[in-house]
Amino acid sequence: MKVWLKVLVSVGLLALLAWVLPWHQVEAAIARLSAGTWALVLLGFVLGHALGVLKWRLFVNAGHAALRVGDAALCYGAGLFANLCLPSIVGGDVLRMALAGKFTRRPEAAFLGGVLDRLTDMIAMALLVAGGALFARGALPDWGEGVFTVGLVVGIAALAFALPFVLRRPIRRWPRKLRRPVGRTLVALRRLVRDPAHGLQGLGLSLTIQGSFVLLNAWMGRGLGIDVPLAVWFLVWPLAKIAGLMPISLGGLAVREATLAALLTPFGVPFALGVVCSLLWQTVLIGGGLIGGLVWLVLSRTRQGTVDRPVAIIHQVTHPEHG
Repeated sequence: MKVWLKVLVSVGLLALLAWVLPWHQVEAAIARLSAGTWALVLLGFVLGHALGVLKWRLFVNAGHAALRVGDAALCYGAGLFANLCLPSIVGGDVLRMALAGKFTRRPEAAFLGGVLDRLTDMIAMALLVAGGALFARGALPDWGEGVFTVGLVVGIAALAFALPFVLRRPIRRWPRKLRRPVGRTLVALRRLVRDPAHGLQGLGLSLTIQGSFVLLNAWMGRGLGIDVPLAVWFLVWPLAKIAGLMPISLGGLAVREATLAALLTPFGVPFALGVVCSLLWQTVLIGGGLIGGLVWLVLSRTRQGTVDRPVAIIHQVTHPEHG
């Protein structure tokens, strides 16, 4: 989708949410959350992404790139900051790969490392959703438990049926627009199979990072007055995040909020509380992105030439036709 369409979707959904939400519930929820809790959630978010630096570097160096820890932190911080400036997280990934390719002179290793990083994140979130679904069924009424059970069985069966089809289908038989992402994913999967040690380490880090983000959201939600079992959070939060990754809005804004609130509603949570919790997490994302930009700025001063102009590099990524 064009950027202006994504902006329109996000603005339209935000306007709709602002119109339908009972503002007395919104104000009461925000008043219940202390500034100290928000600050600790931000700290946890930053620490989670510190692990993310190690995971991403692990995958990049699996291609014999020899990326140093300091350079990896610079590239990762740049990507985190660029997520605030670009219409999707893909732009931040591109900037991170571009910088890593300049540092290591192994752009193919930086590219494949980025794909593996995202792939293990998606696998980790799928595992969290499956685990949450298994343990959260008891929190639903009888009809809801039945729906979740049927949905889980159907989902597992569909995955078991579709996976061999996806893996064996020749690239030329896929629609033209899907050939590149499918091809990249298949290459990344083959790398994981050929190098299981790195794959398991990276997946373990992904589960730790994504699981910690679920816990942070659950903690913040409890501060807002959302009282649901922890297993529910492991089900609904990854699903909302996956929905936000769809390229139909501006970085998932408003889509993620509406999805999280809708998923929490069957568990007795008012729609407004789910929206407020997700919007507050968005402020954490913004704070983390600004910290990433600060890391980029500080570390770039120790480098020469390739990273001394952050604004120019973002312009290169967003306007490749200009060089």
